[in-house]
Amino acid sequence: MRIQSISLKGYRNHVNTQVEFAPHINLITGANGSGKTNLIDAIHYLCMTRSFVAASDQYVAHHDHKYFMIHGHFKGTIRSEFKVSCSYSRGEGKKFFVNDSPLERFSDLIGMVPVVVLSPHDLKLTSEGPVERRTFLDSMISQISSVYLRNLIDYRKVRRQRNTLLQEFKGPLGALQTHLEPWNVQLAQKGAAIIQKRAEILEKFKVYLAHQYQTITGLTLKPSLQYQTICSNCSDYDEIYSEYIRLLKINYEKEAEREQTLIGPHRDEVVFFLDQMELRNYGSQGQHRLFSMALKMAQLFYYSDQLDDLPIMLLDDVFGNLDQQKTDIITETLNKHSGQTFITSASERPFEKKLFSGNGENRWFKLSNGNIEPIY
Repeated sequence: MRIQSISLKGYRNHVNTQVEFAPHINLITGANGSGKTNLIDAIHYLCMTRSFVAASDQYVAHHDHKYFMIHGHFKGTIRSEFKVSCSYSRGEGKKFFVNDSPLERFSDLIGMVPVVVLSPHDLKLTSEGPVERRTFLDSMISQISSVYLRNLIDYRKVRRQRNTLLQEFKGPLGALQTHLEPWNVQLAQKGAAIIQKRAEILEKFKVYLAHQYQTITGLTLKPSLQYQTICSNCSDYDEIYSEYIRLLKINYEKEAEREQTLIGPHRDEVVFFLDQMELRNYGSQGQHRLFSMALKMAQLFYYSDQLDDLPIMLLDDVFGNLDQQKTDIITETLNKHSGQTFITSASERPFEKKLFSGNGENRWFKLSNGNIEPIY
């Protein structure tokens, strides 16, 4: 999958920007604050219906505008050519269009243009709490499985409704258990499917992780991961479902006291290790950085093997703290990969101009004063 061109109006500091991209590597350099991140963030917005930078859509619009618009022209294998557009205005929210037809469900866009983003924020994946890792896992799987995404949406809806019952029920505990039973069935059905899929994907993914970590670092340290959930055997749906129902029944008094659902995949954890030492507790800052990069490079190559269309790779300001050798390894790896890549950097120093000179597949852009121009 490739994005051939993009048009931005009122998107953060891009008042009116149009650019045509190269089919392979696109390097975007410029001073801090010039809009490099915002440009590739707009690509992510069209792929995932949200920003990877701003917490809310209202912060995406330019400070002088109450709206923004994005138009992208894509080309792929399954869909030869198509357009994705987004319009947002404060008070009305956002709307998405595919080939000028309105999209009724934003979730239908997820996976249409698979994307992987690597940014400094990804240090949170290894250093902070389990929410970061669950979010990464859900986002990764949702782009390759529409069934998983639908189960996830349904699970969250059921959990919200079950939590409402726990918060508002005023009768005796025995009666509460009876009222919870139909919700328990729905929660366990969706939750068991989510757990089974997570375990299946992670078992395959850890092979890619180990390979990419070794490729990037050249070290003998062995990365691994452990999926922690409600049961030990996650390959059998019926076994997960039965254990889920059992745990819900024996924990309902505790849930009634706390007025929230305490059992399920929304409380799962993925623990990362280096040579059997838990990374979150013992890893250095450099190890956290390299592990998070290996995670995203593993995601890129896992997608490449699983999907008919290659993903788009977005790397936002990730080379500043890397030595030249590791920078060269990553850029060489991406240059050998057949997919489209976007790299932003405030410094031009780490990159070889010969990678872009005389090669129509790769292009180097310079961004300044709201204008973007190809320089190689």
